[in-house]
Amino acid sequence: MSEVFMFLSLNEGGVPVTLVYQLAEELRRDPGQVLLVQSLTLDKNRPLLGLKGAFGLFGSKEWWANIEQRVMPTKQLSGVIVKTYYSGQDGDMPDNTMDLLLEGGAICTEGIYVHDEEDVGFYQVGSRVDIFYAFDPLKDKNSSRDKSGASKVVIEVAISPGSVSV
Repeated sequence: MSEVFMFLSLNEGGVPVTLVYQLAEELRRDPGQVLLVQSLTLDKNRPLLGLKGAFGLFGSKEWWANIEQRVMPTKQLSGVIVKTYYSGQDGDMPDNTMDLLLEGGAICTEGIYVHDEEDVGFYQVGSRVDIFYAFDPLKDKNSSRDKSGASKVVIEVAISPGSVSV
């Protein structure tokens, strides 16, 4: 990817936030991830696995342009952390999951994303989190967890360095 887009505002709603995750940076650090996803998309022998490629191959210039121009469905979620915890079976590990209180009062569960492990410390109860997603259609629309028919791809995550008032 030659051009990096910024999807989240770092001062939206008067609460300054710090960018702790960008998919573009993750893919720059691990370009093999792009090749794996793209090869599964192109594999005609696996018609039920992977992305459809409806908005371009994952990580391609076309794919990023379709996100930037909002041709691919996108969503921004903002909330305040009410709980962090480890979900999984590996025993004593750092927190990788959070529950967010959304503006309407609903609670949603999201993963914790960072590039640098020390940034996990930003994820504290009371901190505001902004997440920008793209919804990339799956080959098998029935395999999505939320029945949307798409993979919910986290593009960026920003978090306030301290507690905010709810």
